[in-house]
Amino acid sequence: MGDTPAPPFERLDFLYTPTRDVAGDLAYFTEVLGGRALFAIDAMGTRVAAVELTEGPPLVLLTDHVEGERAILLYRVADLDSALAELEARGWEPAHRFEIPHGPCCSFATPGGHRIALYQLTRPEVAEHFAGRFDF
Repeated sequence: MGDTPAPPFERLDFLYTPTRDVAGDLAYFTEVLGGRALFAIDAMGTRVAAVELTEGPPLVLLTDHVEGERAILLYRVADLDSALAELEARGWEPAHRFEIPHGPCCSFATPGGHRIALYQLTRPEVAEHFAGRFDF
């Protein structure tokens, strides 16, 4: 195990959490848990709210468009193509790639059902664009 290179993850930026009631969970996370709401967006048939529970990452994203019960751990990587190639060399099988507001992303489940996504931050201005927007 000592010869295994370090994983390609820079940091865990987001916990992408599915919910049936974004507004209700947002209220609980802020009013009961003391979190700070950063935005609550209702657009294109999707609701997403961001809550900060700690000074640093990860940011909790409450969303109604993610299937399943488990959260997705969304890790930033320096270079998505390189990170995926490195994981593939370790036996990981390629998965679905798509874009999120912050940049290109790849999401997958581990054999045990854990949900992980990697993304490359190519649009850092997105965070500022969303901050302070409250549609609900």
